[in-house]
Amino acid sequence: MPIVTIEMWEGRDKELKRKLIQNVTKAVSETLGIAEDHTQAIIHEVPTDNWGIRGEQASRMKF
Repeated sequence: MPIVTIEMWEGRDKELKRKLIQNVTKAVSETLGIAEDHTQAIIHEVPTDNWGIRGEQASRMKF
């Protein structure tokens, strides 16, 4: 049973995360040739204060 872990910044709405889970599940199922109900997806939302990029907190960077 594949488990897909997604690490991303916090702040996206529930509907967008629902769509992400659906799309990731479908992609894994199709790629591995398994039923979708055998795939799990876990989203870890990380505050930008806790995410470092090039030695700096993401919360202090402009994108």
